[in-house]
Amino acid sequence: MRHGKKVNHLGRQTAHRKAMLANMACSLIEHKRINTTVAKAKALKQFVEPLVTKSKEDTTHNRRLVFSKLRQKDAVSELFRNVATKVGDRPGGYTRIIKLGNRLGDNADMAMIELVDYNEIYNAGKAEKKTTRRSRRGGSKAAQPAAPAVEETKASNEEE
Repeated sequence: MRHGKKVNHLGRQTAHRKAMLANMACSLIEHKRINTTVAKAKALKQFVEPLVTKSKEDTTHNRRLVFSKLRQKDAVSELFRNVATKVGDRPGGYTRIIKLGNRLGDNADMAMIELVDYNEIYNAGKAEKKTTRRSRRGGSKAAQPAAPAVEETKASNEEE
């Protein structure tokens, strides 16, 4: 039975596991995506997402709470400056896990974990949807000023 077993121990002692997750979280914040095993990626997701939520409100208390988990000043400042501003409007789900297949040496399931808002490939389609909704609802504001400008250039060409 697995009653009360919420933490994946990852085959490590508590201090080693916490240090490993802190290092992986710092790498994720610095590089925006890392490759690791699926089990570590799932554990890292549970570790990082509350920290990103805390970083959305920049207070001294939240900075100290995040620093107590990450233990790297550069990663904390990067998280509060750049990452928090990019994910400020998102209510949760800051990371994405993409399975990559099996590792050659030991056949372990590999995955890439990344910060969602930093992937341009996935976000490109979503940005286009937002622009089409705006144009349908209120009319294209950008196209209206552009039409007279084209007419003016045609009129100036005819005068010459």
